[in-house]
Order: sequence, then C-alpha cells, then structure tokens
Amino acid sequence: MFSVTLENFAGPFELLLNLIGQRRLDITEVALAEVTDEFIAYVRALRDTGLERALDEASEFLVVAATLLDLKAARLLPAGQVEDEEDIAMLEARDLLFARLLQYKAFKDVSGILAERFDAERSRFARTVPLEPELASALPELVFTASPQDLARLAERALTPRQEDPQEVGTDHLHGARVTVREEAEHLAARLRPGAALSFARLVSDAEDLLVVVVRFLALLEMHRDRVVAFAQETPLGELMVRWVGEDPTWSAVRLAADDYQGAAAVAQSPAGAGAEAGTAEEARP
Repeated sequence: MFSVTLENFAGPFELLLNLIGQRRLDITEVALAEVTDEFIAYVRALRDTGLERALDEASEFLVVAATLLDLKAARLLPAGQVEDEEDIAMLEARDLLFARLLQYKAFKDVSGILAERFDAERSRFARTVPLEPELASALPELVFTASPQDLARLAERALTPRQEDPQEVGTDHLHGARVTVREEAEHLAARLRPGAALSFARLVSDAEDLLVVVVRFLALLEMHRDRVVAFAQETPLGELMVRWVGEDPTWSAVRLAADDYQGAAAVAQSPAGAGAEAGTAEEARP
C-alpha cells in the first residue's frame, strides 16, 4: 500500500484522499509535488514484484492525483463570475474528475469486500463424493410414468380450442299439467252447489299436496270473479267460509278466463274451444 510522509500528514495515500474529501485537511496545505516524488519511488520499487501490479497502482494514482491537482488549482485561483467557455470547460472537467474519484473509491471498497469473501471461501471445496447408496436407492414420493411424448399430447389436447356444442335445450324433464284451475273449479262447484257453506280448510282437506291447495285457491278466486261463490270471514285472519251463489244451474268451469296453473295464455272461448277444454278436464280427472 502506497503511503506518503508530509509535513502535516503521514499515512496511507487513500486516507489522505478521504481527509481532503471530507474537508478535514486543506488541499492547499498538501505538497502534491512531494506526493508525486514519493509515488514514483514507490512504483520503481514495484517493478521487481511485477509490471502488472505497478501499472494498476500507477493508473489509480494518476486519477487521484489529477483530481487533487484540479481541486488545489480551484482553491488557489480567485473565485468570480465564470464567463469564458474555456473556464466552463475546465469546471466541467473538474466535476468529471471528482466523479471519477468517487467511482474509484466505490470500486476500492467493493474490491476489499470481494477480497475478504475470497479469503473466507478459500478453504471450501465442492463435494466430489458420490451419493450415499441408501439415498440413491430411495424412490421419490411421486413416480411419474408419463414420457415427454405423453406430456406433449396432453398439452396439445388442453391447448386445442374445443368446438362449442350446439345450443340445444332438452325437453325431457317437461310434463303435462297434473292439475288445472278449471278442473279444481269443477270439483269445488260440485261440493258447494248443494247450498251449504264450507270452510276453505274443509275444501282442501283432501288435497294430496301443496300444489293442489294452491290451485284450488286460484280456482276459488276465479269463481268469485265470475260471481258464483261468495266469501265470508267474521274476524280478521279468521276462518274463510265459502258458499255457492250462482244462479245459473248450467254453470261450468269452462267459462273461467283462467288457464291452468302454468300461466299460459287463455284460449278464446269459442264453442269448439270450449268443447276441447271440457274434454281435457274430463280426461285429467281420474
């Protein structure tokens, strides 16, 4: 390591550079000529150890010495307004040299870190022994029997766009209406025509399921709109009583405007249509 001995400093050259950079030592008090003479003597002594090392040391010193020389010249020259282009170029060159100085310091720090790592790893070597027999014979937890060709076929199948199936809606789950409003209206009319008022609970007491109860309630609403039944309820939320008030003894549920519980559009009540509806109702009732 190159060291200098001056009137106001004695030590490594890099320490001198750090002190000047931190402004703890005035550059004007450093005799650069003496530093240069000592470095030349130092390089001459390095020739015996190797030319490559001497060239590296000389290159580093030239960068640092040029920076110090420029800094010293800037401190010695009077400060003032810079108008000359040559002065501006000189200042730019000074900034460039200072940047190189910082870069040099960074590389020196990193090289020191790498040297420490190399020294620490010098005694470590890669393992050259084969794998232990018990480990070599051990099977992995998962054994893949697929070949690369099998994987390629699977990937091709997964990435190939699939042809969209035609949009077809199946109708196998659909079935005819098991019970209709007109059918239940005929059943209710037969029970109410004798004249006695019956409660709604009694009218649906023989219903097989909730669907029949709902359809009979809709049938009563249609019959009330046709003015053949009347409702009575003595108290709010009390029992609903239903009685027959129709005056036409030939009244039939075909006259109702409602269709079956599926909500289809009502069929026009022509004589032919009425006969067809009556026939359907007769076929549906067991």
